[in-house]
Amino acid sequence: MISISEAISSVKQNSKPLLKPTIKSVEKAGGYWLFEDILSPINMPPFRQSAMDGYALNLHENLTYVLVGEVKAGDGHEPEFKKGEAVRIFTGAPVPNSANAVMMQEKVQVNGNIITIEHDIQPELNIRPLGEQVKSGDIALNKGTKLTPAAIGYLLSLGITEVSVFKKPNIAIVTTGNELIEPAQELSHGKIYESNSKMLLSALYNLKFYDITLYKVEDDYNKTVETLGTALEDNDLVLITGGISVGDYDYVGKALNELQVKQLFYKVKQKPGKPLFFGKKNHTQVFALPGNPAAALSCFYVYVYIALQKLMNRDVLELPRVQAKTINSFYKKGDRPQFLKGIYNNGQVEILEGQNSSMLQTFALSNALVFAPEDLNTIETGDTLEIILLPN
Repeated sequence: MISISEAISSVKQNSKPLLKPTIKSVEKAGGYWLFEDILSPINMPPFRQSAMDGYALNLHENLTYVLVGEVKAGDGHEPEFKKGEAVRIFTGAPVPNSANAVMMQEKVQVNGNIITIEHDIQPELNIRPLGEQVKSGDIALNKGTKLTPAAIGYLLSLGITEVSVFKKPNIAIVTTGNELIEPAQELSHGKIYESNSKMLLSALYNLKFYDITLYKVEDDYNKTVETLGTALEDNDLVLITGGISVGDYDYVGKALNELQVKQLFYKVKQKPGKPLFFGKKNHTQVFALPGNPAAALSCFYVYVYIALQKLMNRDVLELPRVQAKTINSFYKKGDRPQFLKGIYNNGQVEILEGQNSSMLQTFALSNALVFAPEDLNTIETGDTLEIILLPN
């Protein structure tokens, strides 16, 4: 059995970035990181563009102009007009080459086809230059940029429809246990509804990982070997829930051994989640998580999260940790370090009741894990503890 810090170090050291490209349509590339620089195929804006609703002017010495036409957004014509003449123009419309300034409509008096400017005006006022945002052939976004909604909109505005991004891992979630049935089925004596796979699936979706395959295997050794073998062959990361303890029908450990998965650690001095396994076979990483739901989810956030970030070659590997003062007292049983479910708000944290590793009700209310060291049993109101902020 190893310490929490040793287990975290092992995950960091043994998780390697995928560094593989894949092509995605821009609309479906949100949350990915660019694999290469993106060059702009056009100038943006692609023409001199009006920044205002107003009047495009061919400047002269006077403040009075003759109105000779109109240009609205989307127009393709190119009106020509002389000094002292103007055209009505609208935001986003192409500014004619004859114009060298745009005056906003609020600062113009209109009398028929004669307009009078009520404010000093400088050349190129309220005109967005050709290529002001980016020029054709220049880098629009650098390799490694995360594609946020704004980045997606920006790329589409340049006419870009596909991008090369860092491939996200293929992930397997394997659930084991004869006692597990689907929630839609009738709950007979001795059975429980299976929730771990969909819980982990939701956690992965929340982190923008979508290439996920679910596997279900009964407590049968040969079937366990066969299912895990397939999962290892087809995925970059395998998450297993249940079957990792030492009961007569816990076959996961034996199956992983037969499949020649290298054990990097098994059992961590912590609560919940002591029977945690981490190993590798070739490029594939394997976490065998405890079967108890709260323990499985705690291990996901403390350890699996790190592996996911490392696979994506991120610099920040762990969830944010902050110091917080407790607003209630709590007694921690046992001598193992413990991850307690809590509610964090503005520098304070409430440690919740119902910390059993099989219970999800308390976890459902939590937004943080409170870390209680092994030498701390009695937590008093006002104590300062480290907490892990959970993803929203």
